[in-house]
Amino acid sequence: MKLKTFALGGVHPEEHKLSANAPIVNLPLPAQLVVPLGQNLGAPPKPIVKKGDEVKTGQLIARAEAFISANLHAPATGKVVKVDEATDTSGYRRPAIYIEVSGEDKWAEGINPTNELVTRLDYSRDEIIAKVKEAGIVGLGGATFPTHVKLMLPPGKKADYLLINGVECEPYLTSDHRLMLEKAQEIMQGIRLMMIALEVKRAIIGVENNKPDAIAHLAAMALAHPGISVQALKVKYPQGGEKQLIKALVNREVPSGKLPIEVGCVVSNVGTAFAVYEAVTKNKPLIERVVTVTGLGLTKPSNFLVRIGTPVSALIQAAGGMPENSGKIINGGPMMGKAMTTPEVPVVKGSSGILIMPRELSSRKEPQACIRCSKCTTVCPMGLEPYLLARLSKLERYEDTEREQIMDCIECGSCQFTCPSNIPLLDYLRLGKFRTGQLIRNRK
Repeated sequence: MKLKTFALGGVHPEEHKLSANAPIVNLPLPAQLVVPLGQNLGAPPKPIVKKGDEVKTGQLIARAEAFISANLHAPATGKVVKVDEATDTSGYRRPAIYIEVSGEDKWAEGINPTNELVTRLDYSRDEIIAKVKEAGIVGLGGATFPTHVKLMLPPGKKADYLLINGVECEPYLTSDHRLMLEKAQEIMQGIRLMMIALEVKRAIIGVENNKPDAIAHLAAMALAHPGISVQALKVKYPQGGEKQLIKALVNREVPSGKLPIEVGCVVSNVGTAFAVYEAVTKNKPLIERVVTVTGLGLTKPSNFLVRIGTPVSALIQAAGGMPENSGKIINGGPMMGKAMTTPEVPVVKGSSGILIMPRELSSRKEPQACIRCSKCTTVCPMGLEPYLLARLSKLERYEDTEREQIMDCIECGSCQFTCPSNIPLLDYLRLGKFRTGQLIRNRK
C-alpha cells in the first residue's frame, strides 16, 4: 500500500508507544465522581439535578441549551452530594456535579449496556443526529466539538468524503490504536451511521504506518462495508491535524479561516465513531472513554476504559503509581498536551492520555537568542512564520499577529520542538492566538 502524507512541514519525534500492546482494561469505579459541566467546545450545559438527588447510570444531569453545546449524563449510579466548583485539568476551578457512587450500576431506562454487536442501520438521517445529540457525543480526538452539530451540514454545503482520523500521531498515546484493534466492528458501524447522516458515499480511515496491525485489521473489516476504505499514512507529525489529514487523504487544501466542509470533507475520530455507534444503536450516552496512562518511568503503561469524572490519580495508581523521579504530569501527549498542577482532577470527555514525564526530561532549557535558522518556518505545517508571530505576540502587537494569520496556527508545537535556541514559541503563539481572538470577537 502506497503511503500518503501532507506536503508542508512536519517533524518526527520519538514515538515511545509504550502501551501499544496493553489491552483496554476497565478501571473500577471510584467512591466519588466529579463531573465538570464545561467538557465541550461551546457553551456548557445547565445542570438539572441538585444536592440529594439519586441518579442512575446514563441519566441526563445537565442539558445543552445553546446551539454549540452537549448534554451531560451521570457516569454511574449514586447520589448528587453537591453542585459546586472543582479544579479541572487546566488548573482553574469550574462548575461541576459531585456524585457519590453507590456501587453497582443501575442503568437509565432504554440504554443497552452490553457488549453485543448491533448491526442495525435502518435509521433516518434525523434519527441519527437526534440520538447523537441526546447522548452528548463530542469529538474525542481532543477538540470536543459537539458531533451532532458537525453532522448538520450548513445550508448549500455537500460532503464528498467522511475522513476518519486513526492517526494518533502524538508520541506515547495509544488509546485510539487499542480501540481500532479491539472495537473495529463497532467503529465500522459508527462510520456507516455517520455516512447516512452526512449522505456521503465514501469514507476513508487514515492510519499511520507505525500501526500495521490496526491497518490490517481495519482493512479486513472494511471489506464487508461498501464505501469504507483504509489508507496507510507515512509517519509524520502532526498528521492528525484536520487540515493535514485532508491533504494527506484526498489532496484538498482547506483555505485560511475556513472549515473542512468548504472542500467537501467532514473529519471525525475513531473514538467518536465508536461513541456514535453506542449512542445510536444502544442509546448509550458518552459516560466513559479510553485513556492512555504512560511514561518512561511508569511500571505498567496502560489503556483504561474510564468513567468520566474519575480522578486522574486513580488512573496513575492503577498503572503502577507515581514514579519517584516524576517531574511533570501532562494532560495529553508531549507535543500538544499541557502540564497539570495536580493529579486530583477528573477525567473528562476530551481526556485521551496522561503522560508522566521524568524529572530529567521535564525541565525547560534556558532560551537563547534567535539565530534566524528558519527551522521553525520549515517545519510549520500551516506555512506560518512562528519566530515572527512569537515576537509580535511578545510585543503585544495583536493586529499584526492577525495580519500574519496567527489564527491558522493549530498549536502542534513543531516549531518549539525543532528550535535550537529553546525559545518557547508555542507558549507565545498560544497567548497571541488567544489575545488576537479576543480582538476579533470584540469587533463584532
